[in-house]
Amino acid sequence: MKKVELLAPAGGIEALKIAVLYGADAVYIGGYKYGLRAKAKNFDTEEFKEGIKFAHDRGVKVYITANIIAHNEDFEGMAEYFKDLELMGADALIIADPGVLTVAKEAVPNMELHLSTQANTTNVYGMNFWYKQGVKRVVLARELGLKEVEKIRDNIPEEMDIEAFVHGAMCISYSGRCLLSNYMTDRDANRGACSHPCRWKYYLVEEKRPGEYQPIVEDERGTYIYNSKDMCMIQDIDKVIEAGVTSLKIEGRMKTPHYVASVVNSYRRAIDDYYNGTFDDKREYYYGEVSKASHRDYTTGFYFGKADDEAQIYTKNSYIRTYDFVGMVLDYDKETKIATVEQRNKFLLGEELEVLKHSGENFNFKVEVLQNDAGEDVESAPHPKQILKIKIDKEVEKYDILRKEITKGERENND
Repeated sequence: MKKVELLAPAGGIEALKIAVLYGADAVYIGGYKYGLRAKAKNFDTEEFKEGIKFAHDRGVKVYITANIIAHNEDFEGMAEYFKDLELMGADALIIADPGVLTVAKEAVPNMELHLSTQANTTNVYGMNFWYKQGVKRVVLARELGLKEVEKIRDNIPEEMDIEAFVHGAMCISYSGRCLLSNYMTDRDANRGACSHPCRWKYYLVEEKRPGEYQPIVEDERGTYIYNSKDMCMIQDIDKVIEAGVTSLKIEGRMKTPHYVASVVNSYRRAIDDYYNGTFDDKREYYYGEVSKASHRDYTTGFYFGKADDEAQIYTKNSYIRTYDFVGMVLDYDKETKIATVEQRNKFLLGEELEVLKHSGENFNFKVEVLQNDAGEDVESAPHPKQILKIKIDKEVEKYDILRKEITKGERENND
């Protein structure tokens, strides 16, 4: 049985390197044109080259997003852009619009083409239609259940790939095809500029009583009626694989390196354990691991049936955060056991930290030696991206992540 692909998001060059090192088989990234994450860090030409080389050197594929719903003016320079990506070594384009697909087929006829979830593919006939148009892979609409996925797998060409989301933010609109942002803020979600009004707080106003705001549920703070929970299928990853999915996709090109590392590492290990026959006993463990990354309440989406009101969060739009990303390892001296670390959030001398490793097992240690880059002893690391020296007895590597558990009191204060 061919092993399923783990596909990870990368909103910038650092996130790409993290995704690759922490276990992704492929990453999807975007440039400053044609993608649906205009506010991500994204990639310029030199970063495309660097990122693709970094991934390919480690046997990881790179897919480029070009999944806007295009207007006439969007096509200027598109063919040249695709040709440049092909020369850089990109492995595939992710496309939603038939017009963009037409341009890509003409400009880069030898490049693999993937159809975005934005195309809302939900059935066997749609899959076979796109296959005839030259599409190698379809990212299924997120509204499908496992039985529907199985039926699709059984009725499409064997060489056609099925990609499905298994983790990350859900959208209130069908597979992300949303007009709410455009209507309310003149920012087109279908061209990469979503203002996320589905996460806002709403009240009800009766037309003849302007200014009288009624909560839609009995809650004095209003209600977040459109606010979806995040998807998490890690406890049921075996069922998704057995439904015939080729690639398991993690959402999150706007997420931090800590999120990417935590989620990718957890799914990598869970997938490997599935093939090793040791997954059953670790379902709860892996759920706990992905929960260490900042997230909303979790749901299994539509996989086990139509999503009900339990898939929404009506009382808040904030994230659950149990761990802080406090540092990234830059270097390690094996003789002195001193790690050079770039600080990301404040931590103190004497605190216990966890090392999230991209190879090997995670471990905890106590910060007993903390120095600034001048070699002076310090009590804390309060400055963003401050370079620090920390003694860590166990060996660490570049891009290992340091994180700190947030105490219950700190969480309550944050709320």
